[in-house]
Amino acid sequence: MVGFSDRLALAVSSTGVGACVGLDPHLDRLPTALWNQDASVSDAEGRVQAAEAARAFCFGVMDVLAGRIPAVKPQVAFFEALGAPGVQALEQVVAEARRQGLLVVLDAKRGDIGSTARAYARATLDNEGAMGADSVTLSPYLGEESLTPFVPYCAADKGCFVLVRTSNPGAGRWQHSPGVEVAGQVATWLEQQNVNHLGDCGLGPFGAVIGATLYEEAAHWRETLKSAWLLVPGYGAQGASGADVVPHFRKDGLGALVVSARGVLFSAKGRENEGWKSGVAQRAQAFIDDLRNHISVV
Repeated sequence: MVGFSDRLALAVSSTGVGACVGLDPHLDRLPTALWNQDASVSDAEGRVQAAEAARAFCFGVMDVLAGRIPAVKPQVAFFEALGAPGVQALEQVVAEARRQGLLVVLDAKRGDIGSTARAYARATLDNEGAMGADSVTLSPYLGEESLTPFVPYCAADKGCFVLVRTSNPGAGRWQHSPGVEVAGQVATWLEQQNVNHLGDCGLGPFGAVIGATLYEEAAHWRETLKSAWLLVPGYGAQGASGADVVPHFRKDGLGALVVSARGVLFSAKGRENEGWKSGVAQRAQAFIDDLRNHISVV
């Protein structure tokens, strides 16, 4: 059985880029060919139609991305907001991503303890469960008890990306301020777990979320999390560029997945129409080219 870290390393090497596109189907920005902006989701029928629009959009995006990038990151909240039809659409999106050869980072940010955490692990990662994603994002705020139920899955062939140092404005006070080093404690735990689960690529399945716009901290976290894959949101719409994310990578071009969502999915000029896939393809290629111009995968 090939572990998650080596599967990800192979995917990055084969595509030549550590890129991940977030699947965030904002209804008010979907192509007009898929969704009427004036439609309502206040009733069951409206939510069914919206979920189908979200599913069709994500399928179309993945048609464009397959073979060009290693992974996609469906944002669970956009689907859950549509109730049962949205969750069903999410299951279909995950299944389609895997069919297309794209690794799935399920952006759920789960965090609880005991039987609830075990249920979250089954719901997100178990191959016999509803999603069977390749990896999932987790919140460690409740302590290591919120993470340990995911360890058996990561010890097999799954992965996780734990929130360590996020770039939202209020995060620093709790995560990484003098005398309050929650981020460092979480990073230490991740490194301890990876020691026993290193892949041939020298990285383990216990990854960390490190914001792309934390420019002065990036090298510190790459050094601290030597054995971890870094999931790096904040490219594009949030301000970071290919040059900014170089310190998140190892010298061989492995070790990080840079995430762009809105910058690839949607035009800055407004909602697109029938030709929207061409727009996604152009923006995705610009994202890929920018990363390749600054990071070479050996």
